[in-house]
Order: sequence, then structure tokens, then C-alpha cells
Amino acid sequence: MLRKEDFVYFGKFLKPHGTKGEIGLQSDGFSLDDDCDFVACDIDGILVPFFFETKRQKNSDTIIVKVERMESAEEVRYLTNREAYIPRQWVEESEELTWSYFRGFKAYDETLGFIGEIVDFDDDTINTLFIVENNGQEILIPAQEEFITGIDHEGKEIMFDLPEGLVTL
Repeated sequence: MLRKEDFVYFGKFLKPHGTKGEIGLQSDGFSLDDDCDFVACDIDGILVPFFFETKRQKNSDTIIVKVERMESAEEVRYLTNREAYIPRQWVEESEELTWSYFRGFKAYDETLGFIGEIVDFDDDTINTLFIVENNGQEILIPAQEEFITGIDHEGKEIMFDLPEGLVTL
């Protein structure tokens, strides 16, 4: 039996791709390598694995997968908009986490406590910034590894040690 604590959020299934049982799978921060041949979906509180017959990259954050035992667009449509999870040990071994992976994480500072929820990031400048929302207000936090003191993947929380005065709530 698959245990939820052994998995982390990967992304979600999109709509069927063609008529032969392929479907888009959008990542929320990192890519699958050849070792990862399945994702799991929470179906009625139980993680159910869906194995790939084939997978190919569509663009930087989407792959097209052919799911085993699903032969038509109608069958694979069952997965549309379902969240997909991958084994935690694969993520911990991966160095491919991107800043977008942290969307939806709760942000905390060691001094200030809860800052808000990371809703997006801005990488248009040299310094990437997390966009954090707190009571309708937008707070920008530098997405610098030196400020990150802890990450709870399962609880979707990130802890910062930010310079005094950088964030005012």
C-alpha cells in the first residue's frame, strides 16, 4: 500500500492528448527523469499508482504520457485535473527543484513567524523573488538559498532567516 507521507506533489494531469490514451502531465517545479515511471493520484483517500507506457517532453513544464491500460481519450479523461504525486526519495535525490515548486507553500521567518503563502515567483530580474500573499498584500522575498533554513515538503512549508527590515507585515 502506498503511504502519502512517502510522496510529494508533482503537478496535475491536463486534458487528453489525441485519441490513443495519452494525456498531458504538468509539473509544478521539476522534471521526471527516466527512473520515474509512474505517478500516484489520491482517489477517495487512497494513493493509486498510474504507470507510464511511454512519456515524452512537450515543453519545459509538461510531458505527454501514455498510461498503462488506458487506450482512449475517454478512459484517460478520468485523470484530467487530478493531482499527481511522485515518490519522496526521488525528489530528495533530485537537484532539479525550481522556484515554481514552492507555489502554495506557507512562508515563515524565524523571527517574524508566519509571513504568508507563496503564490508565484518573479525571475524577470537577476534576483529571483518569491511573491508572497498576506491578507491581500503582496510581499516580495528574495529566493536565495542562503535565506532558506528549512523546507517541509510534506507540510508545504518553507522557513526563512531574513535580514531584519526586509519584510514588514
